[in-house]
Amino acid sequence: MTRKQKRLAIIGGLSAVVLTAVVFIAIAMRGTASFFVVPSEIQTQNIAINQAVRLGGIVKSDSWVKEGTSHNFLVTDCKTDIAVHYDGIVPDLFREGQEVIVEGALINNELFEATNVLAKHDENYVPKDMVDKFEEQGLCPGHTDEAYG
Repeated sequence: MTRKQKRLAIIGGLSAVVLTAVVFIAIAMRGTASFFVVPSEIQTQNIAINQAVRLGGIVKSDSWVKEGTSHNFLVTDCKTDIAVHYDGIVPDLFREGQEVIVEGALINNELFEATNVLAKHDENYVPKDMVDKFEEQGLCPGHTDEAYG
């Protein structure tokens, strides 16, 4: 074997190893991927119970009940509401009428158990994914639940 052939064999072998590792990583991550939905998509997308998901929407006014570090509130897209339960400390900017993204899973068809709560950091920021979904589906004009009954 010439030096060039040895070099090509080594490069080919390393490429095969790297490609195999990437395929295994992709397969392993497929089951743990967390995607973004709004409340009205929960039923239409048939999201499985205990499947990791990010739920985005607005904390419905007059729905937040806090008992110690336990928080219960409704996330709405002005079409559908989903009850959310979270045990822990919510961000300082978390409040009713504001956009929120909660990470967790559906416990049943009526309750979402959150493992993480993310609130927007100022009045000018709304997550781009949330804006896109709200606009394409005609949900919550102006991204507030004030007009929602």
